[in-house]
Amino acid sequence: MSPDACRVWITRARPGAEATAARLEALGLTPLIDPLLEVRDLSWAADLSGVGALAFTSRNGVAAFARASAERGLPVFAVGAATAHVAAEAGFARIESADGDVADLVGLIAARRGTFEGALLHPAAAEPAGDLASPLLRAGIEARSVTVYESVVRAPQAATLDALDDLFAVLLHSPKAARALAAVLARRPAPGLKAFCLSPAVAAPLADLSADGRLGPVAAAPRPRETALFELLAP
Repeated sequence: MSPDACRVWITRARPGAEATAARLEALGLTPLIDPLLEVRDLSWAADLSGVGALAFTSRNGVAAFARASAERGLPVFAVGAATAHVAAEAGFARIESADGDVADLVGLIAARRGTFEGALLHPAAAEPAGDLASPLLRAGIEARSVTVYESVVRAPQAATLDALDDLFAVLLHSPKAARALAAVLARRPAPGLKAFCLSPAVAAPLADLSADGRLGPVAAAPRPRETALFELLAP
């Protein structure tokens, strides 16, 4: 197999891209890190009065919150194991993981509503992948979101575009990254490129491109976890 034939383009933002690259290398694949998104912290008022717990739906949300606030004593509800791991590294001690998606996180918080007093705060992206606060409010749990970071689209490097026809696959972790890739491929088709996506929602923006031949096969992980995404790479 040629070097390019086992290269996988990682489009997720740093620093998560490096962790994905290390896992790909462990599978014998060669990562190409060229994010389509860049994470930027946003200014926000770190007023935690009345807050009894935190909920994180992404590792970037944990990191942005931790950079802005020294609070580490509140209980944390995390959407999955990776987010929970980042919360532990940031210094939080009381952490529970939903090991799933936003709906699973809502279910976990509802089941644990008696373990904290006060409002639940969700440090979120400017364009969150899912609505956490609304279903909690409907369940009678006081909850609010605060925007702590944004993901900004960035253009891929020219060298990545030149290699598109020879790459094995591209990994997509978010609908926004998939939309950014769709915009790129509308101008520069890659009919031989396989796209592996973290969920059906991530795969959706690429369906038309695959159908009309500007992109190769598109596959979605059955569970929104990177381990499930990597299973798609197995021969």
